[in-house]
Amino acid sequence: MTRTELPGALWRQPEFRRGAREMMGVSLGISAWGLVTGVAMVKSGLSVPLALLMSLVVFAGSSQLAALPLIASGAPMWVLWATAFCVNLRFVIFSVQWRMYFGHLPLLQRMSVGYFAADLNYVAFLKRFPEPKPEPAQLPYYWGGVAWNWASWQIPSIVGILAANHVPTQWGLGFAGVLALLGLAYTLLKDRNTWVSAAVAGCAAVAAYGLPLRLNILVSIAVAVTVGLLMEHWLPERRVSQ
Repeated sequence: MTRTELPGALWRQPEFRRGAREMMGVSLGISAWGLVTGVAMVKSGLSVPLALLMSLVVFAGSSQLAALPLIASGAPMWVLWATAFCVNLRFVIFSVQWRMYFGHLPLLQRMSVGYFAADLNYVAFLKRFPEPKPEPAQLPYYWGGVAWNWASWQIPSIVGILAANHVPTQWGLGFAGVLALLGLAYTLLKDRNTWVSAAVAGCAAVAAYGLPLRLNILVSIAVAVTVGLLMEHWLPERRVSQ
């Protein structure tokens, strides 16, 4: 795609449809997660307008779910910001990889690409384009995938927000949210390093459970990132030549 091509023409390209089609397989889990998060936002004490604003502006399900218990417990703002920052640290790593593909785009386009970026889109994109160099097909494929992902998240999330006051608390939505997150997390455990990092993070979260203000979440994230980086440096995965 040239710098002057209108983004509206992307949806007519075959790669756009391919990107959307390859996200359909995981959209059910994303939708369940979005629905649970929408209900949880209102149940945590947010007003409907504020919950809608949070869903549309933040667009980071893991950060939203991590922040909601802190909001409900009246945690200080710095704890909220620190938690959201740590949960989304992975996108710093993602952005380094995205830059190899989209670094040549104008600033506003890069900002829009960054806003819609998501974990599973990242995985699908790298599987489709393993070589880190710009190609014309990449942007249509990216927008097809993130458009489907965004709709799969936002529509159920908005439904959950609007219907939250009609959902009984005893349905155990917190547990349902954990199940949805586990289902999505499982799709990201693709090699030894991610499995070990996830296992260590789980152990750290349990060991630090007694900390106030849910700080065990921050501890587990910090430990997982540290272990992951150390393993990437000292024990890199061996790639089998094709």
